[in-house]
Amino acid sequence: MVTVDSIAAAATRIASSIYESPLVHSRTLSQVTGNTIFLKLENLQMTGSFKERGALNRILTMTDDERRRGVIAASAGNHAQGVAYHATQQNIPVQIWMPRSTSLVKLSATRKHGADVVLHGENYDEACRAAIERSEERHATFIHPFDDEEVIAGQGTLGLELLRQNPTLDVIVVPVGGGGLIGGVGCAVKERASNVEVVGVQTTRLPSMTAALRSSLPVELPASPTLADGIAVRTAGSRTLPLVQRYVDEMVTVDEDEIAAAILTLLEGEKTVAEGAGAVALAALLQDKTGHRGKNIAVLVSGGNLDVNLLARIIERGMVRDGRRLRLRVLLPDYPGSLEGLTSVIAKASANIVETSYNRAHYGVGLNEAALDVTMETRGRDHASELLAALTGSRYEFSVIE
Repeated sequence: MVTVDSIAAAATRIASSIYESPLVHSRTLSQVTGNTIFLKLENLQMTGSFKERGALNRILTMTDDERRRGVIAASAGNHAQGVAYHATQQNIPVQIWMPRSTSLVKLSATRKHGADVVLHGENYDEACRAAIERSEERHATFIHPFDDEEVIAGQGTLGLELLRQNPTLDVIVVPVGGGGLIGGVGCAVKERASNVEVVGVQTTRLPSMTAALRSSLPVELPASPTLADGIAVRTAGSRTLPLVQRYVDEMVTVDEDEIAAAILTLLEGEKTVAEGAGAVALAALLQDKTGHRGKNIAVLVSGGNLDVNLLARIIERGMVRDGRRLRLRVLLPDYPGSLEGLTSVIAKASANIVETSYNRAHYGVGLNEAALDVTMETRGRDHASELLAALTGSRYEFSVIE
């Protein structure tokens, strides 16, 4: 069993190699949520996530014979990087199995850290099954990303760290996939400060731990794509479930749009890059999923390995949602100067045109008309409303493209 003593031993074991990430107060997020918010920035770890805590603790407990035979792991990215980096630092041969859908940034980083990477399967579970088979063939040590007592203890060091950094915490909000992080943190926190609430957050696409709690045993869910690929686990751990049952006060879920909004909030307001899994804890608070008011709350930003192409899409969709990017289809008379008149109205309204598309054959336009799709940047919803009013006042026929 994982205990607070095994977690304390893990903290001592890994201390010289793991960065004590800062716990920073956010005035902006505090005002938005009605609580005093502290961000635990695990995205600043060497490999960009908390995962290396558990990986390193497991590696440091290996025997000399196990080290010679090497380690194998399966991961969608963050556990892979943690195992790869710390195994390489210990001169241990390491092979990582990753699903073919793994983001390029996580794949490249894992290879950079010294691992032999094998791409296999459409999701983590398929890669994991194959990795376990290979570890048995080679008699290598398989390091599970969450359902391993030494891994759980390593992740639990975060809980002890939080209590030391801020003894006045009322609530700790934790991302949940298979349960290794929240199981370890919950044990550490509740055994040392039983009054502190521990809240877990999952994506609605794969709420495997929520399903396990409801059924009192791990349940396999259908695979589903999600922004929070770092916690896209179809089946909760058999070792982590009892810890969650004992130490976690509440589980909530957040959807894809809520996760994307949290990523953008961290980027704009806190100048912090978080991946989907790293932003779910904040997403729950921004959407008032926990109902807390006036509490000192630690929010775990558990990872920051976000693909830049995905980030670009999140930013663009966030601007649309906030009314800062507006796309219209405007019907124009097809004669010289009509476009100039439209752009004059847009310029007077202080909107910025970023893209246009001119069409004379589609969208039901007449023979003497054209449809212009125009994408504009605005200052927000109020400014967008002013622009639409100006176009209406100038007798333009248009529709908003959602």
